[in-house]
Amino acid sequence: MAGDLTLANGSSGSGCTLQGTPRPASFSQPGDFMIGGVFSIHYFVSSTEHNYTSRPNELHCTGSVDFRNMRFARTMVFAIKEINNSSELLPGVTLGYQIHDSCSSVPVAVKMAFQLANGIEPVFFPNQSCSKSATVHAVVGDSNSSPTIAISRILAPFSIPQVSHFASCACLSDKLQHPTFSRTMPSDYFQAAALAKLVKHFGWTWIGAVRSDSDYGNNGMAAFLQAAQAEGICVEYSEAFYRTYPVEKLRRVAEIISRSTARVVVAFVATGDMLVLQSALEGIQMAPLQWIGTEDWITDRMMSQFRLFAGAIGFGIPRSVIPGLRDFLLDLGPAQVSQSPLLTEFWETAFGCSLGGIQTAEGRKKCDGNQNLRDLQNPYTDTSQLRISNMVYKAVYAIAHAIHSIICTDEPNTPPHCNASIRVVPWQVMEHLRKVNFSRNGYKVSFDANGDPVAIYELVNWQTMRDGHMEFVTVGHYDVSAPDGQVLIINKNITWAVGQPKVPVSVCSASCPPGTRKAMQRGRPVCCYDCVPCAEGEISNATDSLDCITCPDDYWPNAEKDACVLKPVEFLSFHEVLGIILAACSVTGACMAFMVAVVFYRHRDTPIVKANNSELSFMLVFSLKLCFLCSLTFIGRPSDWSCMLRHTAFGITFVLCISCVLGKTLVVLMAFRATLPGSNVMKWFGPLHQRMSVLAFTLIQVLICVLWLTTCPPFPNKNMKHYKEKIILECDVGSALGFWAVLGYIGLLSILCFILAFLARKLPDNFNEAKFITFSMLIFCAVWITFIPAYVSSPGKFTVAVEIFAILASSFGLIVCIFFPKCFIILFRPEQNTKKHMMGKMPSKSF
Repeated sequence: MAGDLTLANGSSGSGCTLQGTPRPASFSQPGDFMIGGVFSIHYFVSSTEHNYTSRPNELHCTGSVDFRNMRFARTMVFAIKEINNSSELLPGVTLGYQIHDSCSSVPVAVKMAFQLANGIEPVFFPNQSCSKSATVHAVVGDSNSSPTIAISRILAPFSIPQVSHFASCACLSDKLQHPTFSRTMPSDYFQAAALAKLVKHFGWTWIGAVRSDSDYGNNGMAAFLQAAQAEGICVEYSEAFYRTYPVEKLRRVAEIISRSTARVVVAFVATGDMLVLQSALEGIQMAPLQWIGTEDWITDRMMSQFRLFAGAIGFGIPRSVIPGLRDFLLDLGPAQVSQSPLLTEFWETAFGCSLGGIQTAEGRKKCDGNQNLRDLQNPYTDTSQLRISNMVYKAVYAIAHAIHSIICTDEPNTPPHCNASIRVVPWQVMEHLRKVNFSRNGYKVSFDANGDPVAIYELVNWQTMRDGHMEFVTVGHYDVSAPDGQVLIINKNITWAVGQPKVPVSVCSASCPPGTRKAMQRGRPVCCYDCVPCAEGEISNATDSLDCITCPDDYWPNAEKDACVLKPVEFLSFHEVLGIILAACSVTGACMAFMVAVVFYRHRDTPIVKANNSELSFMLVFSLKLCFLCSLTFIGRPSDWSCMLRHTAFGITFVLCISCVLGKTLVVLMAFRATLPGSNVMKWFGPLHQRMSVLAFTLIQVLICVLWLTTCPPFPNKNMKHYKEKIILECDVGSALGFWAVLGYIGLLSILCFILAFLARKLPDNFNEAKFITFSMLIFCAVWITFIPAYVSSPGKFTVAVEIFAILASSFGLIVCIFFPKCFIILFRPEQNTKKHMMGKMPSKSF
């Protein structure tokens, strides 16, 4: 490794010698106990080509001085100076320091680690073994994760404790790999979880991600992607880059960002890499993006000059106040600056002039001595939001407290007493460092078993003020130790990216409203989906439902399919038009039967009434009235009693009716046969026999109905098969055999009656009512034959309507065909209502 500082045993027995050229500390001060410091004050290092024939050139930091990291380094000097002047912490003991610039480079950081461990003396222990105590008792740094990891691997074998102020890589919490490492900066494990919760909070499920191609970026982004997946967030792209990448690679990353459909970009990027990305994005036309930043760059004042990131939000270390720090930082003059090459470079960069007295190659003129740091506005002089500086401050104080616990005794009500002559080795400092627990300026300092502090962040928003400058405004906070529901708190309005007056929308697919479900798009992330309406009988009552739920049997989705509502119950009601018409027809038929009965009763002594068997006629009219009225039992809400009543009443009344018609037909037929010579048949068809036959036929039907009701009676049933969206409340026949037995018996009697009436066709016309019975039975049979297929195929309440129609049609057929001709003669043709006229005609020919 170019310029590495290592030890080698001399072949002549002269002892251990340094290999390579040591680099002097940027800032140093002797003391009783030494603390090392490593900061990334430059972002680049000189490149060198290895020809393997000569010693490589020494690595040198290049680029301009990073004012922010310069403030970090000077904050360490301030903290040590403050401790040396303290009467409570390490009184009478002087802390020294050696502060180096790692150039944000791993090779340089490794060299600095060896140098802090071994020192820079050219010869170690002549003629002795190569072993000695470490030069420093603890190290603060580095600012970046990759150099910090390298330093940790060098210092760990020597048990030298290391406390980083800014290295947040979660990998550093692994005590097997980094046993001597601690930090005052929270681990990126917590920041990644915080970023995922922030993205989820604003409903951004489709995002882009960029990261530094370093330990910080790669490990941080890996933790974020895992947390984002758990929150249901999809990443359209995840690109890595580094500040030293070729321009073509950086442009490719910029093109991916500009062409993506994600409007939110999470940048797990170091400040130096973010500056390079900004340059690559400059000049590319694209819609405003909402940037989500990490603590490394979201609070870096140097980044605020770029309007591309206006409205950015992200988590930063809580701001703090360090009394006296600002005056210390600004208390620099040309005389003090000229004693340090690094301070000289800083001064010349800050003021754009040269302290050397001659004009430089960059065109800088000589500094005239009137330069004052108080006149500048840059990240070094900006102490309005001390965040990482406080992490440096706490790291130094943590080491000081660890040393204090080793060499000092604290008695109640007496000042502490410290013995600077006690020999302290680094591993002792490391053990006591893990146990420190104190507060400084109101800020608590402690470490857990992994050497990490409690994770507390501020949610920072880049807001443009009225005068045009960018301000870092705290709009919330994230505290891992807070109770559930209070971990992430947003308590102020957020200014979004340019052109976004409200919360930006960044989704692959719009949310699926209630009534639909997500259907994943093949080959795409889970956040890309189609919204598919719920299937028949299913609902979804929440946004972005993965599945629809089936409504209970008695429920059905509403029109929007976002709620289950009770299915409407349908039955033939007295309140609907069809029910009213059928009920009116039923009542009309019953009234007609009553009127016929009145007419027959008032003219019961006339020949036409006597000739047509008045007793059976009155019984037939009564049964027809019951037939009309029984149809009313089929209308209305079915119940246990109505279901049993409607079918049994229908069956019995119709058998009674057909039995009367059958009796009349037999009487007519037998009366004609009785006129034949030698016939004695009428003695078997007298009034008593007629009543007995009607009763016998009816009792058979009653017996069938009793068996039906006792074995498996009809019952109200909710029919959900015909219609899924409604319930048909109907009477289930219970026993199909019983139902069809009742109908079959009625059909049997009807056919028998029709045959007998047909046989009576040769009777005299004026006496013969058989032809009217024949025609009425023809209508009756036709109605009930067509009833069967209509009944089976009619859905819902129309099944009942068909049955009522069949009852009414057959009843009207009987009353019209049998009684209307007689009533017409009685009322309008009384001259024909004579015995002579009734016996006047005989058939002239056979049928």
